[in-house]
Amino acid sequence: MLIVVTLTMVVPFVWMVTTSLKEPNSTFEYPPQLIPDEFNFENYQMLFTLVPFGRYILNTLFVTLMTVLGQVVICSLAAYGFARLKFIGRDILFILYLGTMMIPYQVTLIPLFLIVFGLGWIDRYEGLIIPWISSAFGIFLLRQAFLGVPRDYQEAARIDGASEFTIYRRIFLPLNGPALATLAVFAFMGTWTDLLWPLLISRSPEMRTLELGLAYFNSSTSAFRQTNWPLVMSASVVVMLPVLIVYIFAQRYFVEGISLSGVKG
Repeated sequence: MLIVVTLTMVVPFVWMVTTSLKEPNSTFEYPPQLIPDEFNFENYQMLFTLVPFGRYILNTLFVTLMTVLGQVVICSLAAYGFARLKFIGRDILFILYLGTMMIPYQVTLIPLFLIVFGLGWIDRYEGLIIPWISSAFGIFLLRQAFLGVPRDYQEAARIDGASEFTIYRRIFLPLNGPALATLAVFAFMGTWTDLLWPLLISRSPEMRTLELGLAYFNSSTSAFRQTNWPLVMSASVVVMLPVLIVYIFAQRYFVEGISLSGVKG
């Protein structure tokens, strides 16, 4: 059963890669050909010639890295406060903040857009980055991980004269590397593959991200109601490859972070 499930996930990916290396007229040949007789790498060269895909990659990389950095820093600071600091209404505030996870994304989309529009961040990097540099899920994930750190470490550091920020930076961050890596992977994948928000914010071709550029590219390559599927699959491979590479390198920390973040509640 596991082999069958694996094949259903792997075969479409392999088909996408091999289709990107086929000739335009060989996509719908019968019988279907999984591996082409000749590999056509001109599709990738044509991809960067027809549209500014290099610009799309730089935009997406910058927006994604800034979002991941913001999530790791802000969510970890908030998680430390909810896990270790005592202040009035801490638990109630955390429950209310956690309740925002139950609100569908589509409900908050229009109010969030109006706020960004009022701030003048339309078609700017600020509008693409700042609304997503924090998340209730990230705070919840890191708070659960921080609760697993023994209080003896924190009390010993306070006896030595360490400040709260020093305890956070020198003790909690190094001990929770897997949880931080898990949050970084989630934030990277969510930002890199996002289409709806860049579609609302980006107005000029220079501000398009990869997913948005792929959508416009798919519509622009259609001629006489016939899509150039090898070219579209080439663009899909370019979009998906960085996510796959990040997950492969962070897989060990990803699994370990999910396991450890649920030790204490």
